[in-house]
Amino acid sequence: MTTHTRQAIVAGNWKMNFGPRQAATFATEIVPLLGALTEHYTQVLAVLCPPAISLPAVRQVLDANPFPRIELGAQNLYYQEKGAYTGELAPSMVAELCTTVIIGHSERRMYFHETDELVNQKVLAALKHGLRPIVCVGENEQQYDAGQTSEIVRSQVNKGLANLPQESLQQVVIAYEPIWAIGTGKAATMEQAGKVIQEIRETFATLHSNEAALALPILYGGSVTRENISEFMQHPEIDGALVGGASLKTDFVELLRQTIQAKI
Repeated sequence: MTTHTRQAIVAGNWKMNFGPRQAATFATEIVPLLGALTEHYTQVLAVLCPPAISLPAVRQVLDANPFPRIELGAQNLYYQEKGAYTGELAPSMVAELCTTVIIGHSERRMYFHETDELVNQKVLAALKHGLRPIVCVGENEQQYDAGQTSEIVRSQVNKGLANLPQESLQQVVIAYEPIWAIGTGKAATMEQAGKVIQEIRETFATLHSNEAALALPILYGGSVTRENISEFMQHPEIDGALVGGASLKTDFVELLRQTIQAKI
């Protein structure tokens, strides 16, 4: 198989699971297994995204097992540099521990009412501090049933990824997560996901450039499992996965292995 030209990324979003002790135990188990898979492939990246309180514990494990293509990511940040924002994390704080941050996850949009405009502010702040944003976009079940997927996703990309500095475009990652598929066991088909991801790439090209769009890693997320990931990774437009529940088990290693098999 021809070498995949974009970076293949498998990111595990632990959501609100694993406090510091549990996170350290799990990371100690999983990091050497992930490292054994990634050490020979420069185009593959594994990202672990624990809750904020567990970031230092996982950072310690990663520092003790310094595999170059396993990175630490936060699940969120705030766009202000510092100040009276109780409970929030400034980009500079995240950057002390992490290289990556998830922004605009559907659960943030749904439960915490994050708008595309706020997502954009967070993306710009992340890039300013050298962080790689994984920007989530996707339609809910009502929008999907109404045939609005393309309209919704294109709008999220246009608003959430506007005004990016040209020198930072290579840092950006997008994750397409159909909300109706997150945690439901209902995944989109490879063809459905690939079609939407192609539209995301086209929209990004109109915002920035064809060259930037062709280099943009776009991930699929939404009930990704060891049983279905291989099919998704066979699609040339899909560059990896943002994984929820399956990233809380050693299954995550198998997801990375199958991604490598499909892409490298």
